[in-house]
Amino acid sequence: MHDKPILVTGATGYIGGRLVPLLLSQGKKVRVLVRSRRKLESRPWASHENLEVVEGDMVSGKGTMDAACGCCAAYYLIHSMNPAQKDFRDADRKAAYNMVQACRINRVGRIIYLSGVVPDDPNISKHLASRAEVAQILSLSDVPLTVLRAAQIIGAGSASFELLRYLVDRLPVMITPRWVYSKCQPIAVSNVLTYLTGVLDAPETVNKTYDIGGPDIVTYKELFEIYRQEAGLRKRLIIPVPVLTPRLSSLWINIVTPVPTSIARPLVEGLRNNVVCAENSIRDIIPQELLTVRESITRALERVRQHTVDTSWTDAGEPEIPEWVTCGDSTYAGGTTLYSAHAVHIKDTMNNVWGVVKRIGGTTGWYKDDYLWRVRGIIDKLVGGPGLRRGRRDPEELFIGDALDFWRVLDVQKNRRLLLLAEMKLPGEALLEFTLMPVTTGAESVTELRMIAYFHPRGIWGMMYWYALFPVHLIIFSGMLKAIAKAVDGDIVKGPWRIKHIALQRCSLDTVHKITVAEAMKRNDHTPKES
Repeated sequence: MHDKPILVTGATGYIGGRLVPLLLSQGKKVRVLVRSRRKLESRPWASHENLEVVEGDMVSGKGTMDAACGCCAAYYLIHSMNPAQKDFRDADRKAAYNMVQACRINRVGRIIYLSGVVPDDPNISKHLASRAEVAQILSLSDVPLTVLRAAQIIGAGSASFELLRYLVDRLPVMITPRWVYSKCQPIAVSNVLTYLTGVLDAPETVNKTYDIGGPDIVTYKELFEIYRQEAGLRKRLIIPVPVLTPRLSSLWINIVTPVPTSIARPLVEGLRNNVVCAENSIRDIIPQELLTVRESITRALERVRQHTVDTSWTDAGEPEIPEWVTCGDSTYAGGTTLYSAHAVHIKDTMNNVWGVVKRIGGTTGWYKDDYLWRVRGIIDKLVGGPGLRRGRRDPEELFIGDALDFWRVLDVQKNRRLLLLAEMKLPGEALLEFTLMPVTTGAESVTELRMIAYFHPRGIWGMMYWYALFPVHLIIFSGMLKAIAKAVDGDIVKGPWRIKHIALQRCSLDTVHKITVAEAMKRNDHTPKES
């Protein structure tokens, strides 16, 4: 059995991104089904000798047969509560059926599914109902199934913890719905991982369902108070009201926290139910030290303060890459690609300039006119976008697929390129690209840094939006390039200047920009003068 691989779906998500390296550290062979191999390559464990990667998609069924072939067990860690999904329940249903078919045909030894605690209540939320339905679908075949049902998972980077952290950190007075008195049984993410790996070696868990939770049962009001104490904050005033609907609550949470409305609403709807373990028999089968709520929060806070968050709720899913990005023919893609491009020559090495560029966003900010970025973030929040509060998972490193404020990282090439896809609410689609190129001016190192914003407008409103902001871009982009040069501590040799004509060659995100010194010099001889 140990010679056969273990399939992990959802390997780039919050739990999957922690489970895979844990299984590998235990000497197990692991196969992952991911939509983007490039996104996975940024993980430190991606080159492990016992790891196999299959590209595919569980919702569409692509690659599922190849992924399940020859596996002794499969972890099902997929939940389609994604802003890009209009109906997450339908997506959950399709993915579960594809999982069943792939495991049945390939005679996989067993399926292990991480679900949520589903209370015995006819009025459960759509989110919890979908979790329960997935468990029913996975049990349809003759493949043995083990279901672990968790309530709130507390850990640095989890959606539940981020909701808790931002609400208590930012609101000295909280007007809450009556769900603040609902009971829950949180569990630390480390305890969840121990249960997930433990059931593999516990044959008595086959075809069984277990509730997993920590030792404490608390109300959400008590949870807020414990967090406040551990975070060292002043007393918070909590005022429950009977008229705050889930929709209003989710809009309010969207404004205060980094969690968008599309995710906040199903989560909030689930808070009205008591989510407490109905039984605790798993504790006898897989004994471990269960962390209390207070210990779980303390550990999570410490990880946040040390910037050592292994995975985040923002890691899950794959951004919808626009056709015009991958194809490059804007006419074929259905419109015109607009751009605003600026450049500067900085007397310093490409490595040093890159060190400043890669730290952009998050707590570092955008180097210039941060108040304008914050205003744009507030506007985005008010219309249901992610805003700036998502920040970034790590202050120093960026990986493909990372969330970066209201952007998503599409491409990272050390010392060469950073490409960001806008996830803010826009009347169109936008990219922001930073490119670095060498410039030869004698013995000293000079780097050309380019900053280019691409925009694919949607209708007349998109055109009006772009041209209304174009003068602002001229000021902000030049200012940012100057500020980056200052942060590098390198002198500006030339610029910043506006590049009036560029070739829109966007044929592939995988294309590496190979620019020789001679090519750079030839182009720089014809660089437009500063405007």
